[in-house]
Amino acid sequence: MQNNLDDIGKLVLRLTLGILILLHGTAKLMHGIAPIEGMVGAMGMPGFVAYGVYAGEILGPLLLITGFYARLGAVLIALNMLFAFALAHTGELTSLTKTGGWALELQGMFLFTAIALALTGPGRISVNRR
Repeated sequence: MQNNLDDIGKLVLRLTLGILILLHGTAKLMHGIAPIEGMVGAMGMPGFVAYGVYAGEILGPLLLITGFYARLGAVLIALNMLFAFALAHTGELTSLTKTGGWALELQGMFLFTAIALALTGPGRISVNRR
């Protein structure tokens, strides 16, 4: 029974993280990544690096949602979040909101949930359990 609950819990985490990140990726597909290209260029990196956002916000979430190489999907999302921290949120790393929460709660939750899923794997309710 406990294994079933663990697998259901992993499924819930995979679906939640995958769907929420995929929404960000879908927005970038519809509206483009010009702002990200600008941020990447401002850091001295070539513009094509910005296209990595599609790996982290489209491919990674799809792998997580299906449970097909879900650990790889989780790693892609974690790397994407690290880039987001570096490109867009560096100034907020030590900031708190007016109500005392971390200014980057959502991004932190995405990052650490992805790391947890990369470490634990997708569970048995997945395509290939990897």
